[in-house]
Order: sequence, then C-alpha cells, then structure tokens
Amino acid sequence: MSSRDDAYGPNSGGADPYGADANSADAYGADPNSTDAYGADGRNDGRHETVAQRLDRNWDEILQELRVLQTGTQILTGFLLTVAFSARFEDLNEFQVNLYLVLVLLAVITTAVGLAPVSLHRMLFRKRAKKQIVDIANILLRSGLVGVALVISGVAMLVFDVVTSRTAGIVAAVVTLIVIVLAWLILPLLSRPRRGEQRQ
Repeated sequence: MSSRDDAYGPNSGGADPYGADANSADAYGADPNSTDAYGADGRNDGRHETVAQRLDRNWDEILQELRVLQTGTQILTGFLLTVAFSARFEDLNEFQVNLYLVLVLLAVITTAVGLAPVSLHRMLFRKRAKKQIVDIANILLRSGLVGVALVISGVAMLVFDVVTSRTAGIVAAVVTLIVIVLAWLILPLLSRPRRGEQRQ
C-alpha cells in the first residue's frame, strides 16, 4: 500500500477526499509538479516545496501578519471611539470634529479590510482556490497597511492639533507619515535580495 493510499484509505486509489485526482492539477489550482514550486521565476529557492506547500506557507504567513495588523487597528479604533465620550470632545472645533469623523470612518474601513481575508477563505473553503485566496489576501493586507498608516498619521495630527496648535498637528502628521514610509516601504525595498541571491 502506498503512503497516499494509506492517507486516504486503501480503496481511494490515491484520490483526494475532496474529489481531486492525485495525478491532476491539485486542489490549489496549479500543477503540484510545476516549476512554480520553486518560485515565480522558476528558480529553486532551496525550500524544495510543491505548489501546495508553498501556498499553505504563504497563507500561514499572511495570517500571522493579519493578526498584527488587526491588533493595531483594534487599538486605534478603540481609542477613537472613546474620544467621542470624553469630556473634552465638546471643546473640539469644526476642523477637529471633521478630522475625527474621517479617522473613525477610515479606521472602520481598515478593520473591515483586515477581516476580509477571513471571509474570503471561508467562502472559498474547499473550492480549490488557494492560490486566488493568497493573491487576494496579499492585496487586502497591503491595503490594510495603507489604511493603518493614514489612521496613525491622522491620530497624531488630531492629538497635536487639540493639545498644541494646527501647525504642530500638521508637522506631527507629516513626520509620522515619513517615518512609516521609511520603515514600511523604503526599508523593505532596500532589503530585497539582489539578483542571484537565494530567495526566501
């Protein structure tokens, strides 16, 4: 008895329990023996993974990143929601109230975007669409990071505007946004492996 027969039962003939043929394109929407198992450009990155294993690993990594993103989003959203019930909220001028409402809306949208991959996975569960799930979740995760960056900068602006002055608020927002761009965008771009280096 082969290991695959043992995994799915002696009478399965190696068939996938969800109806996929062991010798056909797998349940992830790609040929498990294709060169994609070694990276998008066909180069071996040393992991010796099949397409299915790579997609599973990519999805697990996305989930870990989403947990961090959602934690930050929840903290920001919780802070913003408490502001409306604080004693000083009535002292805010029209600009500050409008900025606050924009930030609340942006935080809520970012939260929804951050949770979208979970819904996507649930709706496409066992639909042989793992590659599509990973690709779309990657886009949603990047969009969520943009939303968080804007909310963080906006919160810095709101706080400094209320506590000190409008000028200080604008400076705080710009400085915060610059730091985020440097840490979240420029640093990863500079850290990319050069051509010929082994991909991770």
